[in-house]
Amino acid sequence: MQRQGADLTNMATTDFICDFSRREWDGKFPLVEGHQGALISGDCLTLAFGQVVLEEQTSLDPGYTCTMCLEERKDRCWQSPAYEDAIICLRCIRQGSTKLHKDPDWDWTKPTLQEPA
Repeated sequence: MQRQGADLTNMATTDFICDFSRREWDGKFPLVEGHQGALISGDCLTLAFGQVVLEEQTSLDPGYTCTMCLEERKDRCWQSPAYEDAIICLRCIRQGSTKLHKDPDWDWTKPTLQEPA
């Protein structure tokens, strides 16, 4: 998302905000962009990937609208625990994590299941 009132002709780094945590971007952590400027941070994507892909959990019943692709979806999803309007579908989690995993500018890897001790 973009900061409300941001000058679209002169955007500052801190004008970009994760839709899922509302954390301002400082250029020091990865962001993945969806449609119409939707953004998810690497930290939020890690949480979403762990819950939805690895643990096969979901936050909502089918029929929600994904913040990232703006589509009504029926697959599993992750809803921000802090902002109920921020929802990412399984497809966008997979696409975003693949993109971020391959991005040479960030040291981000797809989460894996932790083996019990």
